[in-house]
Amino acid sequence: MDARAIFKAYDVRGTYPDQLDESVARAVGAAFARFAGAPRMVVARDMRPSGITLVDAFADGARGEGVEILDLGLASTDLLYFASGHLDAPGAMFTASHNPAAYNGIKLCVSGARPVGVESGLREIEEMAIALEGADPTPARADRVAIDLWPEWVSHVHSFVDTSALRPLRIVADTANGMGGLVAPRVFAGLPFEVEILFPELDGTFPNHPADPLNPDNLVDLQRRVKEVGADIGLAFDGDADRVFLIDERGVPLDGSTVTGVVAAAMLERYPGSTILYNLICSRAVAEIIAEHGGVGVRTRVGHSYIKQVMAETGAVFGGEHSGHYYYRENFRADSGIITAMIVLELLSRSFEPLSTLVAPFQRYHASGERNTTVADPAATVARVAARLRARGDAIDELDGLSVDYGDWRFNLRPSNTEPLLRLNVEATTEVDVERHVSEVQSWLAEEAS
Repeated sequence: MDARAIFKAYDVRGTYPDQLDESVARAVGAAFARFAGAPRMVVARDMRPSGITLVDAFADGARGEGVEILDLGLASTDLLYFASGHLDAPGAMFTASHNPAAYNGIKLCVSGARPVGVESGLREIEEMAIALEGADPTPARADRVAIDLWPEWVSHVHSFVDTSALRPLRIVADTANGMGGLVAPRVFAGLPFEVEILFPELDGTFPNHPADPLNPDNLVDLQRRVKEVGADIGLAFDGDADRVFLIDERGVPLDGSTVTGVVAAAMLERYPGSTILYNLICSRAVAEIIAEHGGVGVRTRVGHSYIKQVMAETGAVFGGEHSGHYYYRENFRADSGIITAMIVLELLSRSFEPLSTLVAPFQRYHASGERNTTVADPAATVARVAARLRARGDAIDELDGLSVDYGDWRFNLRPSNTEPLLRLNVEATTEVDVERHVSEVQSWLAEEAS
């Protein structure tokens, strides 16, 4: 096992079978069972073909440690988190989320859907798994049973809205052959919506387009269909359906900051004066909106394990990320794409305005989106850029990578957790200024990386 290749900051992920195979999955199952120290554990998988045997191996490893396996079968990641919270048991979700078909992975959580990341146990699990891999399998000392939590999950999702306030809306959902094709029809059943689902068949080879809605190329089919049928909204889910991206009635995508602001305002109406989290890539508009609605805004690092930890520490009711992850206190602090979709659908039902009009007050600045640059040593390059700016007297922020706010524009520069890339996000008051400052920061990178 090349642990450095598959153990990431927030999960285990790699190509199947050369990096992540059944032997590795069995070792991780045994290691996680020892780490979690619970008598039972929930497992689930997405629609990738390799998930079947990987889950079998992982379950065998855990059962060899005397841990009973509660098997959800095919599920979305947010259903797995709900199961972990609802049953107060550790959980393992086999998915590679938005990655291509050759990949698979494991997202882990301990009882109560509490995250397991690099700073909360993943390194210890990695060390144990390395020691266990290749050892003779231990005979199972516990059962594996199938469980069905779909009715409880649907009721839980519906609890975030007033279903009596929902009105007939025309929805197009692109599930990209991912788990949204299983989730969306069950959640929307019985509600006053006219729903069309693009690519609903579960197919982990992704025959139509990748299940990565963060890439604009993968939104084209949904944008076209929304405009063709005059839909009120488009929903784009990623492979494991824990993220959702929204398309307005004109076919225009809404960025994660806009959705974070919209949902934050709605949550503050329900929970006045509450704390709301947002990661440091989110638009400054999010902090403004939270303050305007009487909330307490807390800025965090990027990544679900960090955000969930801060949610637990602060009691925050909601947290949003620019990447389409939205977290809810009443959902065991876990992220959910379908809960977010339901909240926006209720807002749209109550407003009797087009989605573009509803969100306009939340769109205040222009953003570059993530611009990636390949460099030999991302961390060292960021350090050199930071030293350069510090030397000229700029006020720098190193909460997560490098952030600098110049008033009329700001940027964040972060090393990728998985690739030799630097991720640059720039925000300014106009699109022209955004592009000008992107070029400026990229010129610094070219000089410091050489």
